[in-house]
Amino acid sequence: MNVPARDDVLAGPSDCTARAVLDRVGDKWSLYVIHLLGGGSKRFSELRRRIDGISQRMLTVTLRGLERDGLVVRTVYPTVPPRVEYALTTMGHTLLDTVCTLITWADEHVSEIDAARAAYDRRAALLSASINGDHAPGAGQDPAS
Repeated sequence: MNVPARDDVLAGPSDCTARAVLDRVGDKWSLYVIHLLGGGSKRFSELRRRIDGISQRMLTVTLRGLERDGLVVRTVYPTVPPRVEYALTTMGHTLLDTVCTLITWADEHVSEIDAARAAYDRRAALLSASINGDHAPGAGQDPAS
């Protein structure tokens, strides 16, 4: 798909704001949170359990940012101790299809991306070795050794 180059698309006062919004929804943690909340409201602990690798602090920062941008709503229930749940807002739901499509695309292409990264790393190592006058990794070695 070719996207026409248009200088006027990003011109204007909303340029910085739009970039900030894209930074928010495009980071890896926000994508996962939006995706999980697409299945219904969740408590903080459930989100943390289901998002591998996220710290408590990073989840808090991510949820606050999504709430500030109007994509997530935080509901506190008056119980002892208080119960807090997070859910997508109506606007947050408008992102769900896009987020799911992006996550599906990543899942479908992860092996190709891994192969491309490995090939790139091999080329970079060979180039670095040739620039530094070193032998290429594995070059000139006896395969039997």
